[in-house]
Amino acid sequence: MLNSIIVFVVSLLIGALGIYVGARAIVDTTDYTYAIVTALFGALVWGVVGFFFGRIPFLGPILVFLAYLSVINARYPGGWIRALLITLVAWLSVLIVLTLLAVVGVTTFDAVGVPT
Repeated sequence: MLNSIIVFVVSLLIGALGIYVGARAIVDTTDYTYAIVTALFGALVWGVVGFFFGRIPFLGPILVFLAYLSVINARYPGGWIRALLITLVAWLSVLIVLTLLAVVGVTTFDAVGVPT
């Protein structure tokens, strides 16, 4: 149980780091706590929408991604294009961090709050 909580918290912080980097680069927002809350909301929305619609061929993953993107759009200024850019930078940032951590044997390729 404790291991699961630790994995969740660390994964959430890594996901939030990706969102923070994306938001910092795209809309010049510097609040990491805000990114943590956004990552948590994003993970919840991703999970709920994925549960109900994720199995629909082709359309399911698109709906899940759009739901996640709507969280980023709602939480950060700039509209849908900037939300998409924040999401792309966040995904790349998390991919880099997880790759580095996996190379040194610390973690696998999973993070809460950013789709991987």
